[in-house]
Amino acid sequence: MSGTKLHSRKAPAIKTDLPKALIVAHGQPSDPEPAEAALAALTARVQSRLPYIEITSATMASPGALESTIDQLPSQTPLYPLFMSDGWFVKTALPKRLANHTLRLLPPLGLDSRLPQLAAQAVSRSVEAAGWNISNTHILIAAHGSAQGGAAARSARLFAENLAEILPCAEITVGFVEEAPYLNEAASGLGRPSLCLPFFAMEGEHVRDDIPEALEEAGFQGAVLPPFGQYDGIASLIADTLQADFTRNKAV
Repeated sequence: MSGTKLHSRKAPAIKTDLPKALIVAHGQPSDPEPAEAALAALTARVQSRLPYIEITSATMASPGALESTIDQLPSQTPLYPLFMSDGWFVKTALPKRLANHTLRLLPPLGLDSRLPQLAAQAVSRSVEAAGWNISNTHILIAAHGSAQGGAAARSARLFAENLAEILPCAEITVGFVEEAPYLNEAASGLGRPSLCLPFFAMEGEHVRDDIPEALEEAGFQGAVLPPFGQYDGIASLIADTLQADFTRNKAV
């Protein structure tokens, strides 16, 4: 990115003797600091539910943030990937960045079987607030997708299938930012009532720019939900996952 100078970030010192956990997100390479701050805010919400565990966070995009954080963590610290699939970032890029650190990699957010129920609650609230009938509402899932592999699309489609089993809505379709069917095509012709559900963990450029642009191009007339990181129940979901992992491994 022209004109932008990135600096390595030194992680805050981890000081307590409490058991540790780490939450990692992709972040925003073009502007790392806001994404770091947003992840830290979500981590604080998780931390408030687990006072007996010290939880820290880092994005992969912020130079030096991940490495300086994991250097302070003990062996077998659980690492929660705030990603929507177990694709290249989770299976290849993240393990490579961990190098010789033996952290315990947990399943990513997007594969959590409780996520569709959380989304269904958010959809129902939005539909009710708009005065619509859920049985007539079309749900459009806006997902990342990838031309480099199928994991991202599979995760989004599995989520859509599970969501359809919960919600008695008119129809659920999936559109992608980086592969067909592209979001602008999937959104074309959808009037009201319709609802776009971004299948993203945090608010990066895809959520702020790409999704709105695709929806505008399609003439989408429905409402748009925020990414999962802004859901009321997401901190409790992550906290429950970490607690279950610590219980299985008898760490707390």
